[in-house]
Amino acid sequence: MQYDKTILDEFQHIPLFEALDDSQLEEILATTLKISLPAKTTLFERGARAEHFYMVHSGQIKLFCLSPQGDEKVMEILYPKQTFAEAVMFMPGHVYPVSAEAIANSEVFRFDMSLFHRILKESQESCFRLLGIMSMHLHAKISDINNLTLHNATYRLIVYLLGQLPADAATLSDIHLSTPKNIIASRLSIKPETFSRILLQLSKQNLIKTHDNDITLLDVDGLRALL
Repeated sequence: MQYDKTILDEFQHIPLFEALDDSQLEEILATTLKISLPAKTTLFERGARAEHFYMVHSGQIKLFCLSPQGDEKVMEILYPKQTFAEAVMFMPGHVYPVSAEAIANSEVFRFDMSLFHRILKESQESCFRLLGIMSMHLHAKISDINNLTLHNATYRLIVYLLGQLPADAATLSDIHLSTPKNIIASRLSIKPETFSRILLQLSKQNLIKTHDNDITLLDVDGLRALL
């Protein structure tokens, strides 16, 4: 499949593909497919045979599990330029351990796992580069687990809000939550009513101001001090 230069540049700056040389990347892209997903469309279900991994091109994708009681736990929220399900190709059984669904109208690129696996088998150098990339992702996940298990709900929510700020944010900064609050709450392991209560408490402390999905961080230093 042919892509314009903008899309090719986008692929080249994805960490997973930085392990590949130009010829390997071209081989992958020759079999790549772009898929459009209306909001709330399921991409794959937990336990399904895994033959592809993906990258978000536009929109948002959530990875989630359902408890035996039918409660949904959001494991990750994915945004443009993030890849997902690639680790499944190295797992026994080759089945998806979670389900994936579009939060909003989205587009994803679909890649062939077997082709990527073959390319790695043929190149020891690419394998070592990929190991380094996966190690960095592992450290990020460990930090994520620490936030979810070692800190309270208020801490987790403040970390999330501060994480939405651009690097050059001013003291007074506006945030628009493009992801529904109930999904953010599930991702942070916070009950929706607790999520709302924390926002209210932070508002009463004049640290933030909320209006629907728009949040103004009135005192960024004050929020950081709570951490």
